[in-house]
Amino acid sequence: MTSREKTTFMPRSDGEARPTPAERALVAGWATIQWPWLVKSLWGGRKTDKAALLDRLGLAQDALPHLGSWKADTIFLKRIVDHIEQAKPAQVVELGCGATSLIIGKALERYTDGGRVDSYDQHGEFCAATGEWLAANGLDPHIHHAPLAPASGRWASHWYDMGAVPDRIDMLVIDGPVWTFNPFIRGSAERLFERIPVGGLILLDDGARPGERMVANRWRKAWPDFRFDLLPGPAGTLRGERIS
Repeated sequence: MTSREKTTFMPRSDGEARPTPAERALVAGWATIQWPWLVKSLWGGRKTDKAALLDRLGLAQDALPHLGSWKADTIFLKRIVDHIEQAKPAQVVELGCGATSLIIGKALERYTDGGRVDSYDQHGEFCAATGEWLAANGLDPHIHHAPLAPASGRWASHWYDMGAVPDRIDMLVIDGPVWTFNPFIRGSAERLFERIPVGGLILLDDGARPGERMVANRWRKAWPDFRFDLLPGPAGTLRGERIS
């Protein structure tokens, strides 16, 4: 998650969802496995690549001063823009708002005829701040506060309470929730897969992490009508395309 300012851990507010004791133990155990990938994620990308991406979208060079750590890197952002330019999706859904919201919004503005992105994030104050930031950059943001709520399923004890979701999703960008709630929590994004048409795309950030690799393996078995490929990079990107 990224705004114009540097972001760190989001403080929990009273009543905010918390992982179960079993999930806390799971996170502690997986932290010993995932730390090499977490160190790699501190790198936000080459400055020249970021400058080229910002120029491409007509953004100021200081529009994204901080990338890496908990935030999407330049490689992931460029893959988003490349697909939007090529496929021209009418409806993008994003899980976890921030830097990706600005890049998606600007790419849709530049390469599509009225394409829209709806972003969902668990942190209400961050949603409001991101919406103001996007508006200041000339965009009409659709940022939705989606707190984590108890949810049944095989992945985690909680998932976004998203409310209304577009019936058709041409592109699904997954950059949340953070793995520190549950290493497999992003697997619950499969709840949206039925809304993706043939030719629609999924981009999952941090695809090289062990937790996300396990998610990808389970998705491949459960969703044979999608083709999933791990694209290279320090954080890795899991790319899923609906083929039937």
